[in-house]
Amino acid sequence: MNHVIREYRPADEASWLRCRVLSFLGSAYFDDVLKTKPETPAPGFGLVAAEERGTVTGIIDVTVAGELATIDTVAVHPDRQHQGIGRALLGEARARVSALGVPTLDAWTRDDQATLRWYRAMGFTESRHYLHVYANYYTDAGEPDRAIGERRTGLRPMMAFLHANLRDEQVMREQFARVHVCRRFAMDVF
Repeated sequence: MNHVIREYRPADEASWLRCRVLSFLGSAYFDDVLKTKPETPAPGFGLVAAEERGTVTGIIDVTVAGELATIDTVAVHPDRQHQGIGRALLGEARARVSALGVPTLDAWTRDDQATLRWYRAMGFTESRHYLHVYANYYTDAGEPDRAIGERRTGLRPMMAFLHANLRDEQVMREQFARVHVCRRFAMDVF
């Protein structure tokens, strides 16, 4: 099915959200669910790949701050993956970043092997790393207490999302069921 790469429009929101949720569902971001599309302040931008009838099949949102552009979201609907949509979205995003005179495009992602392969295949280079640690009472009742420690009277932590240093990976994996390596990928745009 043919698609066109174009600017995101407010009328795309429901289709954008559906595409993002379904794309993320099979990834380490499975629980990163949004109810509304975050605003992308100028000079950043949002692009979509849309079918002829308007259904969004792919998305990319890029924020720009000084000499750095960052991919906040890139996703392709699972039924449309491996058809070049992600590559086309990235190509248009890269051209727009270049036109803004921004030399570097980066992205942070977790340790999904298919995602890591895609970034590498697109020409990104991996650099910095840190950990995303989830402490969840429903996984292990002791996890939130191990993560937070001292509690405020009357409050019981049920879940926590934390950042940790990569050098602590083994200890984190011993104490928590869900630990991801968060990786920075970057490319020169010019």
